[in-house]
Amino acid sequence: MSANNLHPVFDQIMTREDKENLLRQRSKVLWFTGLSGAGKTTLAKELEKRLHNNGYLSQVLDGDNIRTGINSNLGFTDADRTENIRRIAEVSKLLIQSGVITINSFISPTSDIRHMAMNVIGKKDFIEIFVYAPLEVCEQRDVKGLYKKARAGKIKNFTGIDAPFEAPQNPDLKVDTSVLTIEECIEQIINVILPKITYWS
Repeated sequence: MSANNLHPVFDQIMTREDKENLLRQRSKVLWFTGLSGAGKTTLAKELEKRLHNNGYLSQVLDGDNIRTGINSNLGFTDADRTENIRRIAEVSKLLIQSGVITINSFISPTSDIRHMAMNVIGKKDFIEIFVYAPLEVCEQRDVKGLYKKARAGKIKNFTGIDAPFEAPQNPDLKVDTSVLTIEECIEQIINVILPKITYWS
């Protein structure tokens, strides 16, 4: 095929609305932010199950499937952390263009980095959920032993220990996992997102 025969096909690609209509849902990005150990991934996976059981197609993105795949070449410098979130936001944008509800579980510790993600995705499609637990509770949970290593100086620039976490000032929802059960947190999240993802023909 010669170069002369190549031309843009964007006007021939099925639209987001076509795909949302097929799936009978409205796609959004649910961005879970909070300290390590706050319960982000636990809630994300439980929410995915709940949505699935109610006929919604969703996809969880977290460190396990991002850092071992598309972002496996990135480290933990400030520049790499920013690029990590930028790529996640771009992948999320592709998923919601496909009609898929995307549930993201990332510390994303600064307002600037979350704002960047929101700008990539689009404000109307970005639902920020602050998964909160006090630092001492997160340290008690510490299932991966990361806080212990950070306290011992084996991990540098660890969020909450020697790197700051900027709590969202106006999240769409804040859930406190130190006082609420998983089920109670999920109910709060469902109540917030259901009007936004429900299909209206």
